[in-house]
Amino acid sequence: MKIGFIGLGNMGGPMAANLVAAGHELRGFDLAAAMPAGVTAAKSAAEAATGADVVITMLPNGAILRQVAAEVIPAMMADAVLCDCSTVDVEAARTVAQTAAAAGLGALDAPVSGGVGGATAGTLTFMVGGTEAAFAKVQPLFAIMGQKAVHCGDAGAGQSAKICNNMILGVTMIATCEAFALADKLGLDRQKMFDVVSTSSGYSWTMNAYCPAPGIGPKSPADNGYTPGFAAELMLKDLRLSQQAAVSVDADTPMGQMAAALYAQFVEDEDGKGRDFSAMLPRFEKRGRG
Repeated sequence: MKIGFIGLGNMGGPMAANLVAAGHELRGFDLAAAMPAGVTAAKSAAEAATGADVVITMLPNGAILRQVAAEVIPAMMADAVLCDCSTVDVEAARTVAQTAAAAGLGALDAPVSGGVGGATAGTLTFMVGGTEAAFAKVQPLFAIMGQKAVHCGDAGAGQSAKICNNMILGVTMIATCEAFALADKLGLDRQKMFDVVSTSSGYSWTMNAYCPAPGIGPKSPADNGYTPGFAAELMLKDLRLSQQAAVSVDADTPMGQMAAALYAQFVEDEDGKGRDFSAMLPRFEKRGRG
């Protein structure tokens, strides 16, 4: 396929590199990031989209997605698909899809899970909203960039799945870190704590696969000084998106709301910015109940 790729930063760059390695022809555009090897640099987002079968975007937020979509949709050829892999608000995803459909284009909201490591290894999970036809067209590309793509429903469903998943992730990471900090103060050995919880009812991804305690369980960012696999500020972004969505549909999400507030404090008032979201553990280690 001929692919336009807009947004070639930490996530988009390795995703594009995997598509090139699989033999696809890519034209890319980014305001700052360098083009991966094999990607032809375009002078604008519209130029990257011209003549492409699929245009993939990986952008910081919904406002920028709307701006980019307004530029690229008029440049795209009939029956092409605009596939946004950013994590944005549900309303932005639905608005862009409606605009694309009115122009005779397919559109998918396809946020990812797996972080930079997954983007590099081609093991991302895609949560996809949009039409069956658009999903079928982009499915071969999802198979190159990831290990799984789930068609979640109509436009906006991919973003809905992503923010619900990450609300669970944020809440669970806080609980896991709190439990380790409590275990420390109770004099419980961390390895023994892991051995019990990882095979008991406290089992979770944040404990078993991404343990926030250094030297415990599989290797994780905790073993690298909490250098991000998934930065705390990105978790804060996703938690805020979850609460924005909750307000829009009158959903009661007290744990999600509390998690958003804690990550806001950690990122904006403490030392969390630029650290992995599991660095909540050293935060709780230093705190008492006051």
